[in-house]
Amino acid sequence: MSMTVVVTRNVSSRVRGFLASAMLELVPGVYSAPRLSPAVRERAWNVLEEWFPHEKNAAIVMLWQERAVPGGQAVRVLGSPPISFVDVDGLVLSRRE
Repeated sequence: MSMTVVVTRNVSSRVRGFLASAMLELVPGVYSAPRLSPAVRERAWNVLEEWFPHEKNAAIVMLWQERAVPGGQAVRVLGSPPISFVDVDGLVLSRRE
C-alpha cells in the first residue's frame, strides 16, 4: 500500500463525493489516501474512467509510488495530455505525447 493523491479540476459533485468517500479531501479538488491498496486504487480509477465522459472541461490526475517506473512515481491522467516519466542519463523527466 502506498500514498495515493488525486487532483481534480472542474469535476462534478458526483466525482467529488465519490473521491471524498474513499479519500481525505485536503483542499477543494485535492484528495489523499496514505494507505490505498493497489486493488482499491484500480477500482477507483475504473469508476473515474467510466464517469469521465460525462464531465465537461474537467481533468483528473492520480499519482502514487511505483518503484518499477523512473522516478518511483506512477501517473494516470484523464482530460489532459498523458504524462509519463522517463530516465534520461539518470535524470527523471516528465514527458507528454
